Amino acid sequence: MEVKLHIPVMLKEVIDFLNLTPGKVIVDATIGTAGHALEIIKRILPNGLLIGIDKDEESLEISSERLKDYQGYFSLLYGDFRNIDVLLKKINMEKVDGILFDLGVSWHQLSNPQRGFSFQEEGPLDMRMDRRSFISAYDLINNLNEDELSNLLWIFGQERKHNRIAHLLVKERQKAPIQTTKQLAQLVSRVVGSYHQRIHPATRTFQALRIAVNRELESLSEGLNKAIEILKPQGRIVVISFHSLEDRIVKYTFRRKSYENKLKIITKKPLRPKKEEITENPSARSAKMRVAEKI
Repeated sequence: MEVKLHIPVMLKEVIDFLNLTPGKVIVDATIGTAGHALEIIKRILPNGLLIGIDKDEESLEISSERLKDYQGYFSLLYGDFRNIDVLLKKINMEKVDGILFDLGVSWHQLSNPQRGFSFQEEGPLDMRMDRRSFISAYDLINNLNEDELSNLLWIFGQERKHNRIAHLLVKERQKAPIQTTKQLAQLVSRVVGSYHQRIHPATRTFQALRIAVNRELESLSEGLNKAIEILKPQGRIVVISFHSLEDRIVKYTFRRKSYENKLKIITKKPLRPKKEEITENPSARSAKMRVAEKI
């Protein structure tokens, strides 16, 4: 299957705010298919090092292929960025000059029906970024009780009709397990109708499940705190988030570290993509970038 590559979001801003110069060590904590990484590595040669982390082994394979012209200048690590400290110790790296977190889902994950991230294509209810992990969306949908499902949809998806969706899902799974993305999307659409004008009725439900399956908010909170400790003085941390729950964690982590005199906040308000970028890449429309510098 041919892989359609993810378009890196706010690429120019990432390059500018990371203050890239030859010889720097930069971590792309969510390397995906190396969209940002390809441009970063060009600016830290010679003698620089790009360290790419991802918990999706398919992403690492694609990155390795795309970066092959830069052998010796990159190191790819399989794992969750929440363990960034442990991962870097494996390659004897204690401090780095810059760290990027791009919290979006890669296009190759969304576009592969077998990964179960998309309500547009028929596929298994999976949604695991790390395919070695145990719990999938299928497990949550078919095993959580009605209150647990309702809370999950509200907390992680801010879905207003969470109670009614949870009630319907529990009722339907008593007849037979809910197994596919299309099946779930159709059930949610029956409840939600068309009140979401701009987005598919199942968007918030799928977002909530993906966040829960991958424990994304816990990982972000833990990963950010560790990343800040790993940065050298004057090192930059750049985070691109795609929904309010993520952005809130970034905002308050940066603010707290600023009060502790560990970080200087560079972006007082989050930066948003320019209109031209959103026209070219509609998936960038909800992106927010925050940048801070180690004191």
